[in-house]
Amino acid sequence: MFNRTPRSRFCTTAAIVLLLHSWIGTIAANIVYNPVSREVVEGRLGKYTGNNKQRETTLKQMFAEAGCDDQHLSEQPVKGSKLPNIICLLPGTSDKVIIVGAHFDRVSEGDGVVDNWSGASLLPSLYETVKIEPRRHTYIFIGFTDEEQGEVGSRFYVRQMTKEQVAATDAMVNMDTLGLAPTEVWASHSDKRLTGALAHVAKQLNVPITGVNVDQVGSTDAEQFAERKIPRITIHSLTQETWNARILHTSKDKISAMRLDDYYQTYRLLAAYVIFLDRVASAT
Repeated sequence: MFNRTPRSRFCTTAAIVLLLHSWIGTIAANIVYNPVSREVVEGRLGKYTGNNKQRETTLKQMFAEAGCDDQHLSEQPVKGSKLPNIICLLPGTSDKVIIVGAHFDRVSEGDGVVDNWSGASLLPSLYETVKIEPRRHTYIFIGFTDEEQGEVGSRFYVRQMTKEQVAATDAMVNMDTLGLAPTEVWASHSDKRLTGALAHVAKQLNVPITGVNVDQVGSTDAEQFAERKIPRITIHSLTQETWNARILHTSKDKISAMRLDDYYQTYRLLAAYVIFLDRVASAT
C-alpha cells in the first residue's frame, strides 16, 4: 500500500458525527450484528503463506467455506495480470450495491501479512456476518489482484463497470494494512458521509477510531472508485510510529507484527459498519 512518509495525524471523529447527525437522522442507535469468533478471524489470518497464486486460491477456498457457493463465487480475469480478482456476490432485495474490497497480493519481501492479508482475509468473515442479516443492498466482496503493481485489479474492475453499475453503487469500503494499531481512516480520501457513519458505529460500540491521512505516502484500491465518483472509504492502521518501524514491504511484515487485539476489534467495527451501511448508504 504505502511507500513514503505520512505527514499528519489528527482526530476527525467528533466533528464528523456532528456534521452528519442530520444524515444519520432517526435511524435506530442500536446496531445488531453477529460477528464471527476471534478464533475464526485469526485462523483465516494465519493462512497467509504462499505466493500470490496460492493466496488467491486460499481466499477463494475461505469464501466457499464461509458459505459463498459456486453460483455467487467467481474469478474475474484481469487484463495485465496473471491472476484474477476474486468476487463473492451476496444478493439483496434491491439493485443498490455496496462493495467491500481488499487486495490479496504481496511484495516479495516479508510474508505480506499486514500488507495486505490482514485485509483480504477479513473478506470471508465480513461476508459470513452480513449474510445472516436481512438487507436491501447487494454486497460485492472483492479480493483484488496486483495492487502492489499499480492497483491493476481494482483499476480493471472499475473500468469495466457500466454507467448503470456505477450509479447503483452507494459505497466502496476498502481495507488495506490492518492490525498495526487501532482502526484508522484515510479521512481526506474518504467520503465524509461514509466516514461519519463509521464514527457513529464506533461510538455505539465504544471502540476508538482516528483519522490518519496518508496523502503523501502512497495509494490504494479505493482511489480507482473515486475516479468514477463512487463514494469510498479506506480503513487502515498506519501511524507515524508504525511507519517508523519499517514493517511494510520489508522482512518485518510477518504475523508477529500484528497486534491481534486491535485487529479483531477492527473486524468487529467493520462487521457492524458494513451492516449499518445497508440502512444509510442510500440516504440523501
